[in-house]
Amino acid sequence: MQRSALLVLPPDSHLQTDTHGGGPGVRMMTTHMNGHLTESDGGGGESNMEEPQQWTRERAVDCPGDLGARTLPVRRSAQLERIRQHQEDLRRRREEDGRNRQELDLNASIRLKKLSQNPKVGIDNPTFDPIEGPGGPLGLSPNLGAPTLLELEDLLMSLKQMQHCLSDAQSQEDVELVLQLVQKTDFQKAFNIHNAVAQHMNRPSPPFPHTDHAQSLAQEAVLLAHDGVAEQEMQLEPLTPDGPSETLTQWGGETVKIVRIEKARDIPLGATVRNDMDSVIISRIVKGGAAERSGLLHEGDEILEINGVEIRGKDVNEVFDILADMHGNLTFVLIPSPQTKPPPVKETVVHVKAHFDYDPSDDPYVPCRELGLSFQKGDILHIISQDDPNWWQAYRDGDEDNQPLAGLVPGKSFQQQREAMKQTIEEDKEPEKSGKLWCAKKNKKKRKKLLFNGKQNDDYDNEEILTYEEMALYHQPANRKRPIALIGPPNCGQNELRQRLLSSEPDRFGGAVPHTTRNRRDVEVNGRDYHFVSRQAFDMDAAAGKFIESGEFEKNLYGTSTDSVRQLINTGKICLLCLHTQSLKTLRSSDLKPYIIFIAPPSQERLRALLAKESKNPKPEELRDIIEKAREMEQNFGHLFDAAIVNTDQDKAYQELLRLINKLDTEPQWVPSSWLR
Repeated sequence: MQRSALLVLPPDSHLQTDTHGGGPGVRMMTTHMNGHLTESDGGGGESNMEEPQQWTRERAVDCPGDLGARTLPVRRSAQLERIRQHQEDLRRRREEDGRNRQELDLNASIRLKKLSQNPKVGIDNPTFDPIEGPGGPLGLSPNLGAPTLLELEDLLMSLKQMQHCLSDAQSQEDVELVLQLVQKTDFQKAFNIHNAVAQHMNRPSPPFPHTDHAQSLAQEAVLLAHDGVAEQEMQLEPLTPDGPSETLTQWGGETVKIVRIEKARDIPLGATVRNDMDSVIISRIVKGGAAERSGLLHEGDEILEINGVEIRGKDVNEVFDILADMHGNLTFVLIPSPQTKPPPVKETVVHVKAHFDYDPSDDPYVPCRELGLSFQKGDILHIISQDDPNWWQAYRDGDEDNQPLAGLVPGKSFQQQREAMKQTIEEDKEPEKSGKLWCAKKNKKKRKKLLFNGKQNDDYDNEEILTYEEMALYHQPANRKRPIALIGPPNCGQNELRQRLLSSEPDRFGGAVPHTTRNRRDVEVNGRDYHFVSRQAFDMDAAAGKFIESGEFEKNLYGTSTDSVRQLINTGKICLLCLHTQSLKTLRSSDLKPYIIFIAPPSQERLRALLAKESKNPKPEELRDIIEKAREMEQNFGHLFDAAIVNTDQDKAYQELLRLINKLDTEPQWVPSSWLR
């Protein structure tokens, strides 16, 4: 039975399991090897899991890692036992044939007696002159009447047995060289030709001629037979270029696949293996490795040998040690996977922006920790394989040249499921409110409802759990600049930075004209200072979603509309906005393609010094409130930010802001792919 990895919740998760049956109502949480979360109703008591169970996970066969060594008892499979039995039968048969050849008396053959009594009978053919040796000509077997020839399979097994019996290192290297020679295609063809020719040339000559032309007919027959055998055995096969190759053959009664690939020192093999009883199974082919480039190793193949080293019965850590120093040509003897897969289709690379931090060293569910790819919120990931929906293969943006192998990252649905389960566990830890029993029952029912699979639970909004957002590169046109939105808590300098840009370059930057319901003053111009509208018109535009943000001040309504921003962009200027975080969703859902910059406060002491320059003297609790507000904004809306500036100094912050804005003209930027559809 295959050993698979169980999804073990932390000891304090309070999820209860029972595999022995019992009362209803207990929910069991399990997973497959690749971390796919499943749920099943089971019976049982209320016993908590005190210790996480251990499982055998995948191991990258040639990636560095420091895992605890695991040892397994070496158990022989039925196939290996058949191979050993076959070798033993061959050995006994050879010993019996040798004894029979020594006891053979040539004069006991009636046919040979007749030939000796009638020396003139028959045809003298020098081709059939006997070769002295044990058992007569070429070791003729009395039972078979034909030469006993060594088969290629027997030769390989004999050489391997000889290599294991030798204790001298030099002798073992010599035998290894012979093994490599025997495994070459050219040698095997020559060996087969030799056996075929030897078998035909050493058959007994015909006893009696039936016609006067017997000699010429016999010679012609021999030549025809020779030509026929040579035509079959020496038929040229199309030459294969140097590189990976694959051959199907029989080995110990099993159909095996011999795969030869070349692995350079700087390119890992790129495969993970797992134990299934005493078998070593290829569990995953990783993009970018030698295995994936060859296309000859497949998931589910069982590894029997690598470069003559037996693999079956070994633990995955032992396989890791064996392959650690193997480079150059690698020869795999495999039992092909019983599951046939359709030919691989070239996958389209998907670019996503991560909305959460991930560290594989802290993830108990990652199937292969050595291949886990760490990333931070805001990083761009290039997803190159989603064959496993629970664990995608990806590169971090900018690491493609330094990272030969793709890394494993949680799939979107898998991440949503376990985050939903984590939220359920955290809610389950909250103490029940005393004094109102109906509230406690209601909360308990709600928690149980959240235990359902995130995909199947319509009442749970998966979009509220932030995972990834698909992105694409976008280069803004010269005549349509992206609006710049400055976000930050009060007193962090975003308004001052905006005003400084407007004053320093009025021909390049501008502000959107807001709407208002108040009366126009004498010095104000409609469309320049404000768009003066009636309250009814304002409410209609607000209901239609035309305002990025709006509010009421002294019984008058004010708002900034998307139309006002668009009008300024059409003039070729860059629109500068200072917005609240609640306005970002509306802004991003428009066609304006904003570039959002978060203005973060410095340390508390530095913030006090900056405000003191503006003749402000805030209290310590006010400074703490500003910093805490910034932390909340980053936590709740940080996935929407394109860049962040810590305002430790107004001049430095201004120069950094200007650099980011100028970069939009020279470099393409990652934007949500939905903006470009």
